Amino acid sequence: MSSERLIYLPLGGAGEVGMNAYVYGYGKEGEERLILVDIGVTFPDMDGAPGVDLILPDLSWLVENRDRLEAIIITHGHEDHVGALGHLWGKLKVPVYARDFTARLARLKFDEHGHPHEMIRTVGPRPETTQLGPFAVQFVPISHSIPETSVMILDTPAGRVVHAADFKLDTDPVVGEPFDEAAFGAIGDEGVKALICDSTNVFVPHPGRSEASLAEPIRDLIAGAKGMVAATTFASNVARVKTLALAGQAAGREVCLLGRAMQRMVRVAQEAGILRGFPPTISAEQAAEMPRDKVMLLVTGSQGERRAASAQLSRGRYLGLELKPGDLFLFSSKTIPGNERGVLRIINAYSEIGVDVVDDSTSRYHVSGHANAPDLERVHALLRPDMIIPNHGEHRMLRQHARLAAQAGIASEIVTNGMMAEISGETPQVVEYVDAGRVYVDGSVQVGALDGVIRNRIRMALNGHVMVSLIIEDGAPLGEPWVELMGLAERGRSGRPLSGTMEAEMAEFLGRAGRGTMAADSALEDGLRRVARQVAMEEIGKKPEVTVVISRLEDD
Repeated sequence: MSSERLIYLPLGGAGEVGMNAYVYGYGKEGEERLILVDIGVTFPDMDGAPGVDLILPDLSWLVENRDRLEAIIITHGHEDHVGALGHLWGKLKVPVYARDFTARLARLKFDEHGHPHEMIRTVGPRPETTQLGPFAVQFVPISHSIPETSVMILDTPAGRVVHAADFKLDTDPVVGEPFDEAAFGAIGDEGVKALICDSTNVFVPHPGRSEASLAEPIRDLIAGAKGMVAATTFASNVARVKTLALAGQAAGREVCLLGRAMQRMVRVAQEAGILRGFPPTISAEQAAEMPRDKVMLLVTGSQGERRAASAQLSRGRYLGLELKPGDLFLFSSKTIPGNERGVLRIINAYSEIGVDVVDDSTSRYHVSGHANAPDLERVHALLRPDMIIPNHGEHRMLRQHARLAAQAGIASEIVTNGMMAEISGETPQVVEYVDAGRVYVDGSVQVGALDGVIRNRIRMALNGHVMVSLIIEDGAPLGEPWVELMGLAERGRSGRPLSGTMEAEMAEFLGRAGRGTMAADSALEDGLRRVARQVAMEEIGKKPEVTVVISRLEDD
């Protein structure tokens, strides 16, 4: 029996949607040579991570073992697969492999952090093969909602792994490469040991629709509009951006791109030679001077982002442009779970203006970039793997995908973040658990999820804050303590000012305090904090966070 093993270890993306990071290893136990497939982000919400800019996977285990890491491989250019590259590459410092369009986006990430471009290697599609230690890697083109998405073939001495990140079965994707059934059948004929596979749309019971099916309904909608038209979609969905732009052009409108992400994505796709036939565009200044029925705005912010162009327009004038009653705003996108509140805020703001909003509720103007249940079963049948490990999805999605595998008689296992599975044998076996948390990008620094920074911020947001200041001179208070409130009601049940009530109670506490208490800052802080919370609880029913600052002015 071989002493070497093939392992799979998700550090993000398994048990959640987003923040994809998957480790594969082959070799003797504890000495496996490793590769990392994808290094993505997820986005915070104000409930769980207030003030946070991005959430990254915690790669501490991989950093500790980076002397065994051969490379990072990027399947495609979505933020949840490449967004953490600039932030975390400096901890790993290994070559990055991606196809041309994705590599161009990755270099932009490197530019933001000063990393060297030469560490990003551009590779071609299968049959081109890149040898990374024990892994022979091929990038297999497949359709998705961003160009040059790839399914990864990882050939090892223990057998072939097919890592299918995001994908759909679209034979006419408008931009990018179509799904090639014969090519996937050939991969299956060569033998597949393990399929690690996207589970996002496993609960959708009908086959997915083609991107090309949207052209006619979008064209008809834009043609019937009377005033200015604005539309939003994911900036990375280059095919949808093209469909929208062509619809605007067909209706006799000039196209204006608003938002840096939209402009950057179109520019990079054109430079890579994968976006052809895109209409000429005009600037915001030019659009503002044109008749309203001759303008088509393509804007960022399909998920309700407050600083994106969609939200800016909903709040009034933006770059000299303004939507008015009778104008049309189209959400050609699906709202990601968790973003509903932000999107509804924008929709209602447009409604107050009098703008007609069309959203994704009918699915007439949007199709998903992920494979639905029948599409997954079709891929299972083409590849005929010995085992399937669902990934890229919440736990309920992974579980349902495992059920599909079981119904087809294929061995399966639910493997979530931090679970290391050996896939060398006939069935996947969980053999180890590692820490797999998350890291917050908070301003210009990274903080651990368990560092307490965000927890304290949440506690202040929920409970308010009290600042207590006290001056001590020669062992006695110099005047009374004074209190400043933040995020708390100014008056309580008694009708008196809350800060004044706290100050009076604290003065009484100091009057009773013994010499030992007055000499020890820790005892004073504890006592004043206890008084502040007790008064707040009695007056307003809250237990605020309390900071006590003691200044001592002692004679020499």
